[in-house]
Amino acid sequence: MKRLGIDIETYSSRDIKNVGVYAYADAPDFEVMLFAYKEDDDPVKIIDLAQGEELPAEILQALFEPHVLKTAYNANFEMTCLTKWLGREMDPTQWSCTSVLALTLGLPGYLAGVAGALHFPEDKQKMKVGKRLIDHFCKPCKPTKANGMRTRNLPPKRQNAEHTELFTDFCKDGDDWELFKEYCRQDVVVEQEIRDRLERYLPSPKEHKLWELDQRINNGGILVDMTLVDNAIRLDFEIRSAALNDMRRLTGLDNPNSRDQLKPWLEARLDTKIDSLDKQYVEDTLKRTNLPADVRAILKLKQLVSKTSVKKYEAMKEAKCSDGRIHGLLQFYGAARTGRWAGRLVQVHNLPQNHLEDLDTARQVVREGDLDTLRILYDNPSDVLSQLIRTALVARPGYEFLVADFSAIEARVIAWLAGEKWRLETFANGGDIYCASASAMFGVPVEKHGQNSHLRQKGKIAELALGYQGHVGALISMGASRMGIPEKELAEIVNKWRAASPKIVKMWWDAEKAAKQAIEYKKQVPFKRGIVFSVEAGILFIRLPSGRRIAYPSPKLIEDEKGKASITYMGTDQNTKSWCRLETYGGKLVENIVQATARDCLADAMLRLDEAGYRIRMHVHDEVIIEAPAGKEKLEDITAIMAANSSWNRGLPLAAAGYVTPYYKKD
Repeated sequence: MKRLGIDIETYSSRDIKNVGVYAYADAPDFEVMLFAYKEDDDPVKIIDLAQGEELPAEILQALFEPHVLKTAYNANFEMTCLTKWLGREMDPTQWSCTSVLALTLGLPGYLAGVAGALHFPEDKQKMKVGKRLIDHFCKPCKPTKANGMRTRNLPPKRQNAEHTELFTDFCKDGDDWELFKEYCRQDVVVEQEIRDRLERYLPSPKEHKLWELDQRINNGGILVDMTLVDNAIRLDFEIRSAALNDMRRLTGLDNPNSRDQLKPWLEARLDTKIDSLDKQYVEDTLKRTNLPADVRAILKLKQLVSKTSVKKYEAMKEAKCSDGRIHGLLQFYGAARTGRWAGRLVQVHNLPQNHLEDLDTARQVVREGDLDTLRILYDNPSDVLSQLIRTALVARPGYEFLVADFSAIEARVIAWLAGEKWRLETFANGGDIYCASASAMFGVPVEKHGQNSHLRQKGKIAELALGYQGHVGALISMGASRMGIPEKELAEIVNKWRAASPKIVKMWWDAEKAAKQAIEYKKQVPFKRGIVFSVEAGILFIRLPSGRRIAYPSPKLIEDEKGKASITYMGTDQNTKSWCRLETYGGKLVENIVQATARDCLADAMLRLDEAGYRIRMHVHDEVIIEAPAGKEKLEDITAIMAANSSWNRGLPLAAAGYVTPYYKKD
C-alpha cells in the first residue's frame, strides 16, 4: 500500500490544551498554514498554504484514496483539522497513528520523547526551536504599543495585505517563517523514522479496528445541556461569593481564603500548630466534637469556597463545539502500561458521584437558576452543583442513554487468572464478593444485612486494597481509618486476606519470577491463561490472554546492597513526567495484567456493540454510554452482549447491568 506521511501546522485563537482539537478547529479563524508530506521513500515536501500555495491535486485526491495509507503522529489532530479545512470527513480506516504505535510499546506519548527514547541522531530529532515558533505563529499575540490591535503574527507575504502600514515594520518574520517551515518538514522526517523503526510491532488488526471505533466515538461526541452548565457556573459564583463574605465577617480578614491569612487565625483559636489546610485536614478537624463554633463555621465555609469540582462545568463550556457537543473526551491507549483509555478535557473518569434521590428536581431548579429555591431545598447547594455535573451530558431530543457496565470486573479477572476457586464460585452464584471475602478471612458466615454483617466492611476494604500485593499502607490509603477500622487491626486484615487467597498471592511471586527469568535469559516464559513473558528487541513483553502484548522498554535487573534483584524498565514518571528508569514488582505486574485484561474485555464488548448497530457516545472505566431512540429500550440485549465471553476468556464469569436515562448519571 502506498504511504503518505503528513504533518500540518495550524492557527486558531482557541487554546488547544484547554478546549481540545475539535473545538480548536471549530474556531471561526482556524486555518491550516503548512502541509508537509512524504510519499513512500520520496523526500519531504512542504506546501505553504498560508502564503497562497495550493495542495497538489494528486495529494488532495490521495487524502481520500483507500489504497493510500495516511500516517501522522497523533493522527486524530491531522484528521480533525483536515476534516474542518476541507469540509469532508477523513476516513479512519485509511489512517494509522504513529503515536498509538509508540504507546503500545511503552514509549512516551509525544514526538520528541519517542525520538529521544529511541536515541535518534540529531538530524532525526524534533527541532527544539518548535515551541517558540508555535507560540509565535500558531497562537494569538498580545497587542502592544508596537503592534496596536494586531492579534496574530502573520507570515511575510500576508503582512502588508492584512496588517496596517502603521505596524508593518514591527512584524518582519521572514527568517522565522522559513525556520517554521523547516520545523514542519522535520516533524514528518521524525514521524516516518519512528514508523520505520517500529513498524514490525504494529498493533493487531483488531486493535486498529478498535482505534477506528475510538475515532468515530470521539467524532460523534456527546451533547451538553448548556442551560444547566451556564446556570451552574453563575450559581456557584454567587454561592462562593456569599461564603467568602461570611468568612470575612467572621474572621475580620481581608482574604480569608488565603492560606497565609487563615492559618494564623485558626492556630490562635485552636491553640495548636497547623501544618496544612488541605482538604483532608479540614475534613478530619470537622469530625472533632469539641470544636469552637466559629472555627467549625469557618472550616465549613472553607470547604465550600475551595470546592473545585464545579470547574468541570467551565471545562464543558470551553470544550463545547458549535454543534452543541463535546468531542474528544477520551484518548486511545492513554495508559501506556495497560492500554486503557485516558480522560481528556472534562476528565470523565473522575466525575463526582451523585447520591441525590430527587435528581430531576435538583436539575430543574439549577436549570432555572433559582438560588433561593436551591437553598430552601438543600442544605449544601454547592454539593448539589457538584452532584449534577454528570447530568450536564445529555441525550439528544427524542433519544435516551442506555448505560451499562461490568460488575466488579477486576475482581473477576484476578480470580479467573489466579484460579481462586471460591471467588469464581461466588461470582458464578451471584454472591457478594465482600461478604465472601470476609467469610473466607474470618471463617464465619457473613451476610450483607444479616449475621456478622459488621465484618463485611473489612472484607470490602481488603478487596479494594490488597489484590495487588498491598499491605497496611494500602489499607490506610484506601480509607481504612476513615471507615473506623483501628490501625492495630490492619496487619491482621492483610494476613487473613492473603491466607484466604493463596493462589492470588502465589500469582504475584510467579509473575515476578517469570519476568526476571525472561529478562535474565532472554527467553519466553509461559505463565498462565496463555500469558507469556518475553524479551524482544530490548523490550519486555507480556502477552495477555487476548493475544495483545503490553510492553516495558529497556528492562534491567538491578541488585541492591543485599544482592536482591529488582525489575526496572524505562517509562514516564507520573509525578515528574520525565522519562526515567522505574521499578516494578510482582503485585504491580499482576495489576497491569488484570487491568489490561479488563480493558480487553471492554474493548471486545464495544466492538460487538458497534457491530450490533449501537451508537456508543462515551465510555467511562468499565461502563459504556449508548445513545438510542427513546422508547426502543434494548438494555437486556446490551448487557448480554457485554457479558458474553470471547474465545480467549471462556470461563471468566462476566456480568453486566445497566439503566436507561435521559442524562448521564451514576445509578
